[in-house]
Amino acid sequence: MNTQHNGQDSVTRHDWSVAEVEALFATPFNDLMFQAQTVHRQHFDPNEVQVSTLLSIKTGACPEDCKYCPQSGHYNTGLKKEKLMEVQRVLEKAKQAKESGTSRFCMGAAWKNPPAKDFPYVLEMVKGVKELGLETCMTLGKLSQEQTEQLKEAGLDYYNHNLDSSKEFYDSIITTRSYSDRMETLSYVRDSGMKICSGGIVGMGETVRDRAGLLVNLANLPVHPESVPINMLVKVDGTPLGDIDDLEPFDFIRCIAVARIMMPKSHVRLSAGREEMNEQMQSMAFLAGANSIFYGECLLTTPNPAAHKDKMLFEKLGIRPERRVVKNDDSQQEASLLEQVQKKQDEALFVDAAAV
Repeated sequence: MNTQHNGQDSVTRHDWSVAEVEALFATPFNDLMFQAQTVHRQHFDPNEVQVSTLLSIKTGACPEDCKYCPQSGHYNTGLKKEKLMEVQRVLEKAKQAKESGTSRFCMGAAWKNPPAKDFPYVLEMVKGVKELGLETCMTLGKLSQEQTEQLKEAGLDYYNHNLDSSKEFYDSIITTRSYSDRMETLSYVRDSGMKICSGGIVGMGETVRDRAGLLVNLANLPVHPESVPINMLVKVDGTPLGDIDDLEPFDFIRCIAVARIMMPKSHVRLSAGREEMNEQMQSMAFLAGANSIFYGECLLTTPNPAAHKDKMLFEKLGIRPERRVVKNDDSQQEASLLEQVQKKQDEALFVDAAAV
């Protein structure tokens, strides 16, 4: 890891105030970028980016009324509705993703919460993807404590559940699920021992104070989310936000930089909206501290830069996919050593007939 930097090490905090974060957003752009890159280099290799693939395993007809989402059953966006994918099809997609260089396979379903009749199939997907040697992530909506524990037992590494925006702005975007519902699901996930993937969306008409409030709510969790996706709104015709004004690119980059400063050890994901970003904007996001992307041509139901374009950009910037380090716990290590000892003992029982 490259840890060369100027200044003192960043401090992991959980006591941010909205006023402090608003002041960060108001920092001169070059100063903010320098601070974010300095923090980034303290904790990560600046030339590595974690690569994930996201697959929609159940599309459309969601009962939620999220104003940004083409999968909501409340809006007519022309999206083709699909039932839950078969387990084998999901595993085939995961194999393809692994061959393309993905280290984490994320599966998303358009549910308010997972139906009991479909949940056993979801668990089989987790187990199957895990057996392929990939990290696993799911986003299925609100979870019960029992469902959370079952996902953990099946081998799920990450659960994605975005806060979307500040608590103050949230009710103007979503009315079918409360902010406290989202916080409760995050609490279940953390208590289970799984890792949290949680971020938000910018460009929905929110203020800088709302962006600051979102990041404060994430950074002040008992443990920072291991993955923080910062999404730029993808405008879709038929949704209430389909004709909202475009977000200023520098405002988006500031969100990445501030997230990096506030959550120094988290992976900050350059997520939805990359299709609308040119190479220069994406490069600036990496400089601001983004070190995770979704890879592939589709991000749930909205376009994402084709894989070959990502590879070309990585080559131009000298960036490489982050290498996944698999850590075995003590029991796994002990079992592995016993297996090796047994193998040696078994070998000693056989005589090389050719040598007799």
